Amino acid sequence: MLDKIIVNYLGREKRYAILKDQKVEKLYIEQPKQQSLVGNIYVGTVTKVMPGLHAAFVDIGEEKQGFLHRDKLVSFLSSKEDKTIKESKGISSFVHQGERLLVQVEKDASGDKGPRLTGIVELNGKNIVYLPNGFYVAVSRKIEDPQQRESWRQIGHELKEEHEGLIFRTSCTEANREEIETELHQLRIQYGELTKSIKMVKKPLIVHESEHFIKELREELKKLESAAIVIDDASLKEKLLADLNNQVCDIIYHHDKQNIFSAYGIEESVEKALRRVVWLSNGAYIVIDETEALTIIDVNTGKYSGKNHLQDTVVKTNELAAEEIARQLRIRDIGGIILIDFIDMKDVNDQEIVRKKLERALNKDHKRTKMVGFTQLGIMQLTRKKTKVALSEGLTEKCKVCDGTGSVLSAETVAFKLERELWELRGTDYESVTIETTEAVKDVFSGLEGKHLKRMEELIQANIRFINIANNKPFYKITKLI
Repeated sequence: MLDKIIVNYLGREKRYAILKDQKVEKLYIEQPKQQSLVGNIYVGTVTKVMPGLHAAFVDIGEEKQGFLHRDKLVSFLSSKEDKTIKESKGISSFVHQGERLLVQVEKDASGDKGPRLTGIVELNGKNIVYLPNGFYVAVSRKIEDPQQRESWRQIGHELKEEHEGLIFRTSCTEANREEIETELHQLRIQYGELTKSIKMVKKPLIVHESEHFIKELREELKKLESAAIVIDDASLKEKLLADLNNQVCDIIYHHDKQNIFSAYGIEESVEKALRRVVWLSNGAYIVIDETEALTIIDVNTGKYSGKNHLQDTVVKTNELAAEEIARQLRIRDIGGIILIDFIDMKDVNDQEIVRKKLERALNKDHKRTKMVGFTQLGIMQLTRKKTKVALSEGLTEKCKVCDGTGSVLSAETVAFKLERELWELRGTDYESVTIETTEAVKDVFSGLEGKHLKRMEELIQANIRFINIANNKPFYKITKLI
C-alpha cells in the first residue's frame, strides 16, 4: 500500500503525518511559539563569559539566552596557534563580554536550557552547504561511488577560499561544476549581507530565518521513492511539485471543509501521543514518563497471560513492546537518554531476542539512535538525537494545580502547615485571624465538632475566622490579623 503524507498547512499551527499501512508512523507539529529556531541566524551580544564551562551566554533577542561553547567560536577555529596551546587557553582569550557575534542555532531550547549556538554559520543551497568559516570539505555519504566522492571533494578544494568550508549534498550528482560555482557565488553574497548587519543592527536580532517546516517536509519527500501527498494549501502544493524530480508521487489537494487531519483520522493519534499509557494489541501496555533529564519507559503484561508458560508471555510481550516503543519515540519525537524497563528476563538469550527486535525497529528511525544495551539490572539504555522539543513539551504546559508534578499537597498536609504557622502567633497581641481556605482544609484543621479549632483559639488567645474559597488545589492564605 502506498505511503501517505498528510499535510495540514492552513492555519498558524503547521502539521504533517506519515502513514504507513494506514498507521501513523510519524507526527510533526509546529506552533508559532514552538517553532524551531534551528538554522536561524542572529546578531547576538555576549552577556556572560563562563571560564569554568569554556562557554558564554549570548543574548539573541529570544526568550532564553543561547549557550555558545569556546570550540564553536570563529576566533578559536581560525587561530593559527598550535592545537595543544590553543586548547589550553580559556574562552576569555577568544571572546569578551559585550562582544557582538553572528551566531546560528544548533539545538532548540529545552526545559530550563536555552538554545545551543555556534559561530560557525552554515548557509544551505540546493546542492551545497556553505560554511564561511568551516575550513573543510565534505561530501554526502549517500553518494556511494568513491571516485565521484573524491571528484567533488577535489572541486570543493579548488573552489573554496582557505577559511571557507563546503558540504556537497546528494543532489550535487545531478549538477555540474558551473552550477556549483554559481550557487557558491550566491551564498557568498548572502553571507556578505548578513555580516553587514553586525554593524547596522544595534540590538540582538534575527537576520536569517529558516523555513523549518517546509525544510522538514522536503527532507521527508527525499526519503520516499513513492507516496501520496495530501495537502490543504494550494501554494504549498506548487512549491513541493518542483522538489519531486523523478519520484513517483501523487500530490492531492484537499479542499473539503473538514480539517485534513480529522478527515484522515489523525486527530486521535495526536491525542494518543500525549497519553502516558499506551496499550499493546495483546492486552499488555507500556508507560512513558518524560522528564527533563531522561525518559523512562515501563513494560507491563497487563491483561495478557500467554498460552504457554510465563517466559513465553514475557518474551512475546517484550518483543511487541520493543516494536511499539520505537514507533512511539518517532511519533513523540523523544530525544536524549531513554531507559526501558522490559519485563524481567533472566535468560540472556531472551534478552538478545528482544534487543535485536528493538534494533530492527529503531532502524526505521531517521534520527540517530544508539543502543547501549542492558544493564545488570535488566534496564535497556539507549540515546536518540534531540534537535527540537518533544511533542509533549510542544503541545502541553505545566498544570497550574500541581505545577507539573502530577500531584498536589493533600488537605491534611496543608491544614497541618496552617496549624504550625498559627502556633507562631502565641504570645502576640492579635485578637482575630481571618483565613481564606478550601472547605476540605478547614474541616481537617477544625477536627470533629471543631475540637482542634477551639484548642488552637485557646492556645493563641485569638478568634479564628474562615472564609471558604472554591479551589481544586488545597490551600490557605492568612488575609487579616487584628
